[in-house]
Amino acid sequence: MSPNKILSLGLLAALASMAPADKDKKNEPTNCTVCEGLPEVMTAGGILSHGGFAFGRSDTDGIDEFHGNLDIRWIETEHFEIGYAGPSYKVTAKERKTIQAELAALAEFFPEVKPKKSQIDPWLRAHLFAVRCEQIYADFMEIMQVTGDEFPDGESQWLGTGPYWGEGPYLGQKGKYELLIMPSEGDLVAYLSEQFGVQSKKTNRWNVVEVDTISVTMQLRDADLKKDPALHGHVAFNLAHNLLDGFKHYSYDTQIWLHEGLAHYFEREINPKFNSFDSGEGSEGVMSKKEDWDKEVLLLVRGDKAPRMAELASIKNYADLTLDQHYVTWSMVKFLIEEHATAFANINKTLHGRMSADGSKQNSSGLDDVHREAFKTELDMNYSQFDRAWKEWVLAPKGKK
Repeated sequence: MSPNKILSLGLLAALASMAPADKDKKNEPTNCTVCEGLPEVMTAGGILSHGGFAFGRSDTDGIDEFHGNLDIRWIETEHFEIGYAGPSYKVTAKERKTIQAELAALAEFFPEVKPKKSQIDPWLRAHLFAVRCEQIYADFMEIMQVTGDEFPDGESQWLGTGPYWGEGPYLGQKGKYELLIMPSEGDLVAYLSEQFGVQSKKTNRWNVVEVDTISVTMQLRDADLKKDPALHGHVAFNLAHNLLDGFKHYSYDTQIWLHEGLAHYFEREINPKFNSFDSGEGSEGVMSKKEDWDKEVLLLVRGDKAPRMAELASIKNYADLTLDQHYVTWSMVKFLIEEHATAFANINKTLHGRMSADGSKQNSSGLDDVHREAFKTELDMNYSQFDRAWKEWVLAPKGKK
C-alpha cells in the first residue's frame, strides 16, 4: 500500500471477471446515473445489484420503507453490500487529482462517468465507494497473504481435519461485509435503534449474527466526514477492524493493539491528515489533529517513553488506549508489515480461527500465551527483543526504512 493510493484499473477488471450477474437478484433498471441498472453494464463493472438483498437484520426494502425520507443508493459487489444516503459532493481543488484518477478508472467500465466532473452525484459516489471498499479488501488479503481460495464456500461443514478457515467465503464469514453511510446523526441513531436496539450517535460496528456478517454504519456530520478524504479513510479504518474480526470467522476478540494499529495503518495510507480513534461504549476516547505520527513516535522512543509490547498486548478495552499507545500501535504494525510481512500474516492466522480440542467450537482460551508464542515462533523474538528491533527501525534514517 502507498499514500493516497489510486484505485487501479486492474482491480476493476478483476471485479468484473469475478462477479457475474446473479439472476436471483433484483436487477431491474434503476435511476442510477452510472450504470442505469442495466445488467450488462453492471456486470462489466463488477456490480451485482442495486438492492433487493439482506442488510442488517432486515433487507434493503425494509430499510427503505423505515427511512422513507431518505434516498439510499444501494450497491452490491463481490464482497460488500453498501448503502449511501448522502448528498452530492463537490470536489475541492486539493482533491481533484486523486478523485479524477479514480473516476477515470471507473469510466473504463461506465461510459456515463466523466472524470473531470467537479460535482459527484450520490449514485456516482456510491459506485466510487464500492470500488474503494473492494480495494481495501484486496489490500487486506495481500497483507494476510491469502488468495481467497482458503475459505469455505459457506455450504460445507468443517470436519475437524486440516486447518480451520471459518464458515464462509468472505474471509471466513458467510455474509458479505456491510457499509451504510447516513447523512445525519438523527438518521444514524434511528437506524441503529431500529435494527440493533443501540442508542449511538457515533460510527458503530456490529456483528450481525443472524446472517453471519459484520456491519459498520456512520454519518456524514461526524467530525470531518463531510470531506471525501476523511470519509474514505474513516471507511478504511472501520473496514480494517471488521475484516480482521471476520478473518477465519468472528467468534471471539483478538488483541486490541493489533486491531487499532492495523486500522490506523489502513486509514493513514489513504491520507494521514485525518485520523479515527476507537473508544469504549459511553466514552469519547482520545483525539488528535496531529498529522506527523512518525515525529510523535520518534519523540517517544528518544525519550524512552514509548509503550512496550508487553503493555500493549495486555490492553482489553479500546477506551484504555492512550494517545501515545495509538501512535505506537500504528508504528509497530507498519514495522511488521514493511519489515516482517510473512510473520505478521502468520501471527494473525495463528490468533484467529482457533478451535477447541474436540473441534466443536472456536476457542479463545489462553490467547495471551498464544500471542506471545507466535512472536517467538514467527519473529524469533520475545517482547523485549521485539521492542528493541522496532525502536532501531524507528531511529533509522528515513531513507533506510
